[in-house]
Amino acid sequence: MGGMKPDWLAQLAPSHAPPPPGWWPLAPGWWVLAVLLILGVVAVWLWQRRLPVRLRRAALRELVQLEKTTANDAELARELTHLVRRYAVARYGRDTVATLSGRRWIDFVVAHGGTPWAGDVGMDLLRAAYGGQCQPERARWVAGAKAFFRGKA
Repeated sequence: MGGMKPDWLAQLAPSHAPPPPGWWPLAPGWWVLAVLLILGVVAVWLWQRRLPVRLRRAALRELVQLEKTTANDAELARELTHLVRRYAVARYGRDTVATLSGRRWIDFVVAHGGTPWAGDVGMDLLRAAYGGQCQPERARWVAGAKAFFRGKA
């Protein structure tokens, strides 16, 4: 055994071992994950862009139903204020809308497209909704709600 070299283990290992795998190019699974992530982000973005359109359509459908089924002015005023407020909360956020009441609420609706509610019309709507005496103007109340739903972005 005297002819064996002391680094006999090094003689057994191949001198042309492959290099360790790198991180680039990515394995097919990572490419699939990247594509799915991009598709998910695009889908959420498209859904968010269409949200105001869906809200508007739903509110307009409900408004048509209210017009058809509500004969009492006070009941129409009450249901109309609830519908417009629900739409406003969904569209502009609870923090923006929840603290508004009275003249400030009407001014908000007018500023966001509901111009038929300007002046006394909006305040008459609120009076009718909460049992006060007013001059019922159903057509302008409904027109104001429609204009608000279709109003400024």
